[in-house]
Amino acid sequence: MMGRRAVTVVVHVDGDVESRQFRISLRLFRAAQAVALGLVVLVVGFLAFAGPITRNAARVPGLEREVDRLTQDNARVQQLAAALNRAEANYQELRQLLGARVPAPRAEAGVALMQAAPVRARTPAEPRRYASGPTPPTHWPLDDLGFVTRGQVRPGTPAESHPGVDIAVPPGTPVRAAGGGTVAEAGVDRDYGLFVLLRHPDGYETMYGHASRLLVHEGDQVGAGQVIALSGSSGRSTAPHLHFEIRRGGRSLDPLAHVKHEGS
Repeated sequence: MMGRRAVTVVVHVDGDVESRQFRISLRLFRAAQAVALGLVVLVVGFLAFAGPITRNAARVPGLEREVDRLTQDNARVQQLAAALNRAEANYQELRQLLGARVPAPRAEAGVALMQAAPVRARTPAEPRRYASGPTPPTHWPLDDLGFVTRGQVRPGTPAESHPGVDIAVPPGTPVRAAGGGTVAEAGVDRDYGLFVLLRHPDGYETMYGHASRLLVHEGDQVGAGQVIALSGSSGRSTAPHLHFEIRRGGRSLDPLAHVKHEGS
């Protein structure tokens, strides 16, 4: 009868004479088939959904490290932006000192920019008297009024060291030799821009940097007071000025202590 139908499973092991038979009711066999099919579907479904989840979970630590790196980069960008704003404010202030018409600088709240006191070079009515031939550097290298925007800083850390003085003047201002001597070098430098290096007696040297035009060549003999260049803003510079150094025996001397500010 239909209710007694069954499925016979025969198991035969190689080498054995007899076989084993298992009789399972048809209803139980079909139930087992359904259960097996359901398990297969569940396994396949789990693998289909669990695979992407597992892969995404494995990416989480890497994404967290990337977020940390981007956060650090953003902090550095903010610091650079703040430094750029301060540099822009200083630049605008310097242009105002030179008489340029510019919008008011956007200084940060609570930060007051210090104005450098003017250093008087000489007026056109005051004639200068220069000795002829090679002489040590004793004369101020400019005729026009200038503003010493940065003085000499003794070597401490590389970021602080400043071997000469920066004198803010309009571009095209004549730059004069502080003493008589020989043009040791005249050319272009990444930091100094267009520069002239003069060699004087008694081991003295003078450096004139950030020029817009050079008027002497290497090997030329120049007298004290001779115009050797025109001021500018070449090289590592944010505004027109003259960088002036005095050296002796490999040491940088303070120009403000060795040259005359007034014409003589």
